[in-house]
Amino acid sequence: MTTLEIKLDLPDRLVRDATAAGLLTPKALREMVKDAMQRRAAQALLAGAQRASAAGSKPLSMKALQSEINAVRRERKAKSVKAA
Repeated sequence: MTTLEIKLDLPDRLVRDATAAGLLTPKALREMVKDAMQRRAAQALLAGAQRASAAGSKPLSMKALQSEINAVRRERKAKSVKAA
């Protein structure tokens, strides 16, 4: 795990409200970043599906789709291992 120190400039009221809601804890921030990454991945998937549809591509079977997902995950894992 990597420890990262982040400095934010936020309005006072936002800091008070976010602190009161428990959103400025390391755990809450970690979850927000994780959620944002998942949303980005979903948006990229939907954008790719729209491009494929516009190009006239036929839908993949569930088996073929899972195979593609597994390949992307392997590629990302290999890249993260190389970067470490």
